[in-house]
Amino acid sequence: MTSAPLVSLQAPKDISIDDIEGELKAIWQQYDLTEEGIAATRASTFTMVIYEPEPIQSLLAVLGFYTGPVDGIAGGRTAAAIKAAQKTYKLAETGYSNPELIERLKKAITEEKESGIASIYYSPDLAGAGLADAIALANPCRIITLCPTAEADERVKVQVSAYCPVQKRNNNTLTCCEYVTLRGTAEALERIGGIITELMIPELPKFLWWKASPEPDYSLFQRLARQSRTIIIDSSTFAHPTEDLLEVTHLIEQKMPVSDLNWARLAPWLELTAQAFDAPERRVMVKEIDQVIIDHEKGNEAQALMYLGWLASRLQWQPIAYKYEGGDYGIVKVTFKSDEKSFIETELAAIPLADFGEVLGDLISLRLSSTNLDADVCTVLCSSTIGCMRMEAGGGAQSCYVQQVTPLSDQTTETLIGNQLQRSAGDLLYLESMAVMTAILSLKSEQG
Repeated sequence: MTSAPLVSLQAPKDISIDDIEGELKAIWQQYDLTEEGIAATRASTFTMVIYEPEPIQSLLAVLGFYTGPVDGIAGGRTAAAIKAAQKTYKLAETGYSNPELIERLKKAITEEKESGIASIYYSPDLAGAGLADAIALANPCRIITLCPTAEADERVKVQVSAYCPVQKRNNNTLTCCEYVTLRGTAEALERIGGIITELMIPELPKFLWWKASPEPDYSLFQRLARQSRTIIIDSSTFAHPTEDLLEVTHLIEQKMPVSDLNWARLAPWLELTAQAFDAPERRVMVKEIDQVIIDHEKGNEAQALMYLGWLASRLQWQPIAYKYEGGDYGIVKVTFKSDEKSFIETELAAIPLADFGEVLGDLISLRLSSTNLDADVCTVLCSSTIGCMRMEAGGGAQSCYVQQVTPLSDQTTETLIGNQLQRSAGDLLYLESMAVMTAILSLKSEQG
């Protein structure tokens, strides 16, 4: 990602929490006119709050030390996991996170991947810390970053900074971005929840990017969510996808405005599926589909579940049975019933790949077909980077419509976030798909 040239008004500066607004005002007063004769004005577009935990819980979960939600809230379970890891790697057993431990855990993951252990799936932030900068450069705003840590519970540390992207220059005026970073334990951040919401500029739209597992019972989450136009999540980074997706559905049931970046990544798959049945002769046969196979990259089944939820919601299928068969591909089978009382058998397969994609759990390929050999419905879609070998190997007597799904060039996380800033949450297709997906996962829960 190439960043635009910047004019720095204020490099990150440590200040007291009581001095935030005063410090920001002083920055703009000081730079009414820069040395180059250019005026700098603060942005008036929106406020974005980014909740970005340190990676300690994710790293511990991947290595088997931690099984709880990856939410940045470091309770007793996290402390016990940290101590277990510190003991394993012969570090001081404090129960608190530190840079040395984080680096040691990252090294352990790298070592296990290199040794060929296929169960290691770690999905770090897709674009690192620079992503927030890129968003601000394209949309000058106020960014408030909350960084919950698993360190000892002390006071919240504060930094402020301000930068101006040169391409936003208008005549002799630069439109600039201001940043407020708050670092401390989740409990410490919760204690200053009122101050955080006061920093969200009242007259501007507000967005919450929650880069962690959803945590509906966390009072800081509730406070920020109530203030926000959209709650942005990314289910591709969920450590426990099925459990975390159910938490997302609880938010939807509470009428919270949720938007999932991972749903947006499915757009080309949904469009090509619909396109495959545009022809009138295929459209009338679509209800003959009674067999579905979906392959996805092992490590996160969120995309596959959301696609299946979308397909079932469009064709009015009701899930009636869920079965986990396991094996090398972790096969999951879901049975649906249509309005015509016929049954549809679907299969989700988690394919282990030597090289993980940029987004954990991306769809690889899918096949829609029918046991009625006279029905012209067989459709195969596959990623242009992987191919359709497994789907085409299924063969059969039917000829299939085959199409490659080319990832959109603008499907970067930065662009997906930018798109969300331009629209409201509440995508009807997403909501309907999530409703069916919830019904599927409820069957899983009943199965135990």
